[in-house]
Amino acid sequence: MEHKRAFAVWITGLPASGKSTLARALETELKDRRVDVVRLESDALRMIVSDDPHYDSRNRETFYRLLAWIGTLLAQHGVAVIFDATASRRSYREAARRQIPDFLEVYVECPLEVCMARDPKGIYKKASAGEAGNVPGVQEAYEPPEMPDVLVHGDKDAPIEAAQRIVEKLREKRLFPVTR
Repeated sequence: MEHKRAFAVWITGLPASGKSTLARALETELKDRRVDVVRLESDALRMIVSDDPHYDSRNRETFYRLLAWIGTLLAQHGVAVIFDATASRRSYREAARRQIPDFLEVYVECPLEVCMARDPKGIYKKASAGEAGNVPGVQEAYEPPEMPDVLVHGDKDAPIEAAQRIVEKLREKRLFPVTR
């Protein structure tokens, strides 16, 4: 059996920066180009692997190791992967990069104030009320990529246009053939 290797795109940024919206737009762009792709959304996966997910350092380390392993398996079997996950520490994302040779890191940069105003899941509100700990950007540091492959401004860039820029970067790096 022939194994074709696929790429992975890790979309990182503060909670409510626009990662999920961008991940969905990228997934659509890739599917429109007939790329076999899976979006691994961290919140959904956490609810599958744990009835009561915790966000302390130890649990995050375990979770991101699992997420990278799942992404690696998919990529090894020819399925492109979009990681939709904050991954507040660079080490989490770097571990995935070491495991997946064709890897792109996308940083959704967005001011904390904008993320806090959006707050669709209410995590910043819970953090302010003392009901949630370890929120990246509030109680826990967020380590942005030092050299992201693509920089997206979550407070300014249209998700579809940003997704198209990511596709262009994938083409530039020859990570998938042009099919349109």
